[in-house]
Amino acid sequence: MTTKKIVGAVELCDLPAFMIHDLNVRIDTGAATSSLHVDNIEEFEVDDELWIRFDIHPDIYNVDNVVRKKAKVEGKKRVKSSTATREKRYVILTTVVMSDLEWEIQLTLTDRSEMTYMMLLGREAMCGRFLVDPEHDFLLTKN
Repeated sequence: MTTKKIVGAVELCDLPAFMIHDLNVRIDTGAATSSLHVDNIEEFEVDDELWIRFDIHPDIYNVDNVVRKKAKVEGKKRVKSSTATREKRYVILTTVVMSDLEWEIQLTLTDRSEMTYMMLLGREAMCGRFLVDPEHDFLLTKN
């Protein structure tokens, strides 16, 4: 068996491609996919491939700081939100860093402005890496 790290209900992560560091991410075993809050999504093409531009808040403590980013669209996925509404979301690939681990994940982009956390880390991104202890927070950073 591979050694898996134990994570709590909330952990810190970095998204280097978006210049986001120490983002509080909600660990969500109930969600298959991971999701990130973005605004103002706009489609465009590069060499006949679909890309998107979007606004992101790299500093969660200063929401007035908005940065325009872009990413290649890997697909679109129909997702049922926590409020049971279905929506079609763009899927991108990006690198996530948590503790001493770094790997690529699929990330859906959506409006999470009404949610407590800007990002959810779902089962697909955690598979083979973590065991979850929902009683605690920030177990990776305590070790």
